Amino acid sequence: MTIGTPANDSFAPVTIVNEAGSGPFVLVCDHASNFMPAPYGDLGLSADDLKAHIAWDPGALGVSMGLSRLLDAPLVHSNVSRLIIDCNRVTDAPDLIPSRSELTDVPGNKDISATERRHRIALSHTPFHSAIDKIIDARVAKKKLTAVVSIHSYTPVYKGTERPWEIGLIYGDDASLAAPTLEALRKNTSYQVGDNEPYSPADGVYYTLNRHGSERGLKSLMIEIRNDEIADPASETAWAELLAPVLTNALAEAGGADA
Repeated sequence: MTIGTPANDSFAPVTIVNEAGSGPFVLVCDHASNFMPAPYGDLGLSADDLKAHIAWDPGALGVSMGLSRLLDAPLVHSNVSRLIIDCNRVTDAPDLIPSRSELTDVPGNKDISATERRHRIALSHTPFHSAIDKIIDARVAKKKLTAVVSIHSYTPVYKGTERPWEIGLIYGDDASLAAPTLEALRKNTSYQVGDNEPYSPADGVYYTLNRHGSERGLKSLMIEIRNDEIADPASETAWAELLAPVLTNALAEAGGADA
């Protein structure tokens, strides 16, 4: 199911996959796409820039789709580049519409007006979060067990610093879902697993999960996979197949979805 905007019904800023999924997880993928809707063009960037992490989370959607299938989970994913607007940021965040991302200036985002800011929020941010609310509201009304997991990817090197972790788990005050996931991955794989690395909620990256998970009293977890680990469809599938049983067991160990 895709959801268009009143101004342009042919443009779908958000997609819901497996809306009626009966599993206990709701999956979200904030940075699934590097698509630039009209009239933004390339924001003054090169084709290589628009393929890079500054524009999206490469591989994250493929892993999310695999998990949706394996867990019978609804998935909500954005269809707009994070350079247009970052759906995983509070709307007054300085990097909601970044004029510089990592080491790259974004000319088309420089000195945008308050009117343009409001337009971009309405274009993508609001529909994305409304879609997540729709899914969770329906599940809560039916008293369905629900935990919220977001899937992201990150660069092996950030501003010249290498990241050694193949995967990182990001979580807030409630570690009940993260702790057994962390333990299982460290015990049963050879991966280095980041514990609130390479980011933490203090970096402002937990907005979606705070809004739709923690603030609703639902267990939540942000999964970050280094993007060289998910550079092709086979790798995306392999990570989904690894994570699906780990998440299922972790939720059971955490005692369900209600905090």
